[in-house]
Amino acid sequence: MTRQVRLRAMEPEDLELLYKIENDTDLWPIGATNVPYSRYVLHDYIAQASADIYTDKQVRLIIETDSHHAIGLIDLVNFNPQHSRAELGIIIKKDYQHQGWGTLALQQLITHATTTLHLHQIYAVVAETNIVCYNLLLKQGFKNNAILQQWLRTDKGYLNALLMQLFLEKI
Repeated sequence: MTRQVRLRAMEPEDLELLYKIENDTDLWPIGATNVPYSRYVLHDYIAQASADIYTDKQVRLIIETDSHHAIGLIDLVNFNPQHSRAELGIIIKKDYQHQGWGTLALQQLITHATTTLHLHQIYAVVAETNIVCYNLLLKQGFKNNAILQQWLRTDKGYLNALLMQLFLEKI
């Protein structure tokens, strides 16, 4: 039997998952946040998110296993409709990492971005030290097209980042 994931819109019951991920300080250096979020703020975010990339300029989806366990998030942010591109973000809960779930979720997102959203490209900014993410993206066809010098600030200094791009072809 082949494992599958489902990408779905956020629901109120996803509040705790979102709270843990957004407030995980280990993730802050690779993301765009550096402050904690309250449950109240995240509850409002879930309630107000339309799941329409044209309205919100992003779409955040819950990654759910075939047994209906929410195991992470995958999103397209910084959507630019003029240039038909968006930035990829993905996080899998630690207990589910290195098991192929990220690959399955990314494959579904690429199909959705191509056939439904009609994007021209997806890009990701990956810390040069994040070999797991780098390899995941390479296996899905992303190309490393630039090195962004001292792009990510950490408590130990700045890290270089890789600008990885996937140009989408119509399926």
